[in-house]
Amino acid sequence: MSDTAEGGGRRRGRNETEEERADRMWQELIQEVRVAQMGVQILFGFLLTVVFTPKYDDLSGTDQAIYLATVILGASATGALIAPVSLHRLVSGRRVKPQAVQWASRLTLLGLVLLLATTTASLLLILRVATDDGSVPWLVTAVVAWYLLCWFGFPLWLRHRHTTR
Repeated sequence: MSDTAEGGGRRRGRNETEEERADRMWQELIQEVRVAQMGVQILFGFLLTVVFTPKYDDLSGTDQAIYLATVILGASATGALIAPVSLHRLVSGRRVKPQAVQWASRLTLLGLVLLLATTTASLLLILRVATDDGSVPWLVTAVVAWYLLCWFGFPLWLRHRHTTR
């Protein structure tokens, strides 16, 4: 494959058909989803056990509400991050791979947002139970800011910087 376009300038990107691009993007997406699925499944599995511990009954009403919200968020994140597999299986062979990749990408992004919410709520609950220090909201805010920077801020900055020239 040549690095130059017809006019002799440098070519950016790949020379691939829509189907080839969809195949490549699907493989990349599945690798990304595997990482996120592992994290959300471990977190969700841990959350499911908390209600069966003696400590759960000692939680305040507020902490129990935070716990229930966290479990619901974790279940939702798990669903969104597993959805691309189901989507692929149900539309495989139907000649809609480019559209399937687009929807799977959206579900993955939604899953990451829900994973962020689950992690935030988990951290809030753990810090509230571990300490009654007034710095808990500040610590949680700092960690959420870090996640936002790592997961969304830096990638969006990089995308903007290298695709708007």
